Amino acid sequence: MRVWVDLTNSPHVLVLRPVIERLIAQGAEVEVTARDFAQTVELCARHGIDATVVGHHRGGRLGAKAVGLASRSGALTRWARPRRFDLAFGHGSNDVTVAARLLRIPSATMFDYEFATVQHNVNCRLAQAVVVPDAIPPERLDRYGARRKLRPYAGLKEEYYLADFEPDPAVLDELALDPAAPLAVVRTPPEVALYHRFENDLFGSVLTRLRDRGQVVVLPRTPEQRSALSAMGGLVIPERAIDAPSLIGLADVVVSAGGTMNREAVALGTPVWTTFEGRMGAVDERLIAEGRMRRLERAEDVVFERRDPEARSAATGGRIRRDPDVLVGLLTSPLATAESPAAAG
Repeated sequence: MRVWVDLTNSPHVLVLRPVIERLIAQGAEVEVTARDFAQTVELCARHGIDATVVGHHRGGRLGAKAVGLASRSGALTRWARPRRFDLAFGHGSNDVTVAARLLRIPSATMFDYEFATVQHNVNCRLAQAVVVPDAIPPERLDRYGARRKLRPYAGLKEEYYLADFEPDPAVLDELALDPAAPLAVVRTPPEVALYHRFENDLFGSVLTRLRDRGQVVVLPRTPEQRSALSAMGGLVIPERAIDAPSLIGLADVVVSAGGTMNREAVALGTPVWTTFEGRMGAVDERLIAEGRMRRLERAEDVVFERRDPEARSAATGGRIRRDPDVLVGLLTSPLATAESPAAAG
């Protein structure tokens, strides 16, 4: 079996790493492509994933995204044509889904936020399997034509790819952090995402509050964000890809305007606040209802102090660990019904 995996953003490297490893262990030939965006390429190298770099991010405007989709999908099609893959998949990658359809390769798509309308209208209609958490009501995906393709899984995707993970204190030394002092980890808003198109004043306020009370590591998404954060001063801004899950697991609090890092904190038992101001997805709705994540409305609400070691240990001991083989089975499910076993020339 020849499998093609496409990685378009840094979190996708972590999500699909165990899937890639298990497919290889099962005897599959796996080739990986990666988009040059955020720290995707760096993280591939860090995790030992041999990826071919194809294309780069074109910016946040809708027109630029359309150009990027056409350009990168075309490049991927040319790259994949002679390789005759049996299956293709990615986490929210429009590019691989379009290229796979052009080459008549069975494909699967995976996501856990249901309101990225443009992205899902492409992926759900072209892919043969739509892999999503069971927290998302199926009726929310009907407008994308996904109902008969749904392959739901229990819990969070982070509980699968972090199942064998334990935080490594070496990341503290790497960033010259004091293990005895309070530590906050912050992720910037996804300003280039189509579903999050406005400035988040709350985010700036909470960042200032945290900076004045302890160590703050900020993980920017773009060079523009990095420049703005550097101008603030008093923040730790990694220059390269780091072991972010270990940093999150060792932190006293996490604040993020995105999604994946928040859910990593939940999966690792770290207190987490979301400042996301877009439309709340079903996964986050469930986590907030269960008290596993809190929605931040005022900067002064954040509790930032060193966690008690016993409380930290209890949180770690209560982690939910799920079998990544479940995701392998769901992502490879198109092979069971594929009419054509390989790409056509």
